[in-house]
Amino acid sequence: MVKAVVGANWGDEGKGKITDMMAADADIIVRFQGGANAGHTIVNNYGKFALHTLPSGVFYNHTTSIIGNGVALNIPILINEIKSITDKGVPTPHILVSDRAQIVMPYHILFDQYEEERLGKASFGSTKSGIAPFYSDKYAKIGYQVQELFDEDLLVEKVKRTCDQKNVLLEHLYHKPLINEAELLDTLHEYRDMIAPYVCDTSVYLWQAIKENKTILLEGQLGTLKDPDHGIYPMVTSSSTLAPYGCIGAGIPAQELKQVVTVCKAYSSAVGAGAFVSEIFGDEADELRRRGGDGGEFGATTGRPRRMGWFDCVASKYGCRMQGTTDVAFTVVDVLGYLDEIPVCVGYEIDGEVTTDFPVTSKLEKAKPVLKVLQGWKQEIRGIKKYEDLPENCRKYIEFIEQEIGFPITMVSNGPGRDDIIYR
Repeated sequence: MVKAVVGANWGDEGKGKITDMMAADADIIVRFQGGANAGHTIVNNYGKFALHTLPSGVFYNHTTSIIGNGVALNIPILINEIKSITDKGVPTPHILVSDRAQIVMPYHILFDQYEEERLGKASFGSTKSGIAPFYSDKYAKIGYQVQELFDEDLLVEKVKRTCDQKNVLLEHLYHKPLINEAELLDTLHEYRDMIAPYVCDTSVYLWQAIKENKTILLEGQLGTLKDPDHGIYPMVTSSSTLAPYGCIGAGIPAQELKQVVTVCKAYSSAVGAGAFVSEIFGDEADELRRRGGDGGEFGATTGRPRRMGWFDCVASKYGCRMQGTTDVAFTVVDVLGYLDEIPVCVGYEIDGEVTTDFPVTSKLEKAKPVLKVLQGWKQEIRGIKKYEDLPENCRKYIEFIEQEIGFPITMVSNGPGRDDIIYR
């Protein structure tokens, strides 16, 4: 059975914990898109980890972790990440890398930095991990697939073409140092030697696993609102963040996807620029940020403070619909225990009219939140294992949101640990 764990909103919803938890019953975990530009924070018996490329299931001995063809593969980051977890006592994970995955090149990272610098105030708030230049090259058909590292004649010819093309931009647009052909070829040889032990035809491996009725978990990065088609374009990422794309990014048939667990936070947070209707500011935001997550709401990759807001029913209903949600996992509910009253965004007012349908970006920029205030529960809920043991106002909050978004909340996370979960 194939299941997906994806985000409903801007990312940072707590997907890593949910994947880590569901991986206990899974055989294979697949990363299917994105690169090392965002992270998953995991807290377990080995400690606290920020993963960027590895799937969140690497902490179990019984699982195989796959880097799918849809991933932007930064080879040194992957290898360093494997070392960083084994150095902390985690058993060496079983990892496979798709021979069709494409490689983030050193110049992609430079171009990302140079372009943000060139744009100045109009920049996209990129993590500068090379993601947009990487996907630009992929779709311009000038990227490097992993399998190409093992064909020396092709590599030599391709490196020459790359330098001819990229150096024009470096010289005339960015006024930066040029790429050296010999150095680039040496780097690619290093990458080949690093990745060689892991490479295989992962789609054949997954097809065999499906026939053997194994449990496969697809792990998404970011959330619906960062999807390049259905998100807050242009302040989006460069690969699809939606569960159906998981089948493409992993190389499995679409009809095999049976369960989509969409992760929603009990409040909102976002990293980077873009429309964020329920956003709050000042002391109110600072307090929620300080109390939020495990150790505060700061980006797992960049460390930058996340923008904070109240739960947004409009964005979340849309986010769940686009993912094809079967189950909602509702996270960090414990964080809200300090509030007397909890505002929830239930609609957007645009040009004097209220809508509950998520609009296109140009309208989103003008939207004002319509808030409904619910009573807080004013107590610590960590450690509670049964839904009926939650305070009444906490249950009312969860049930109100469930009704507003129209998708069943089947898991409630009330702490950072693997066991801090309530099933409904």
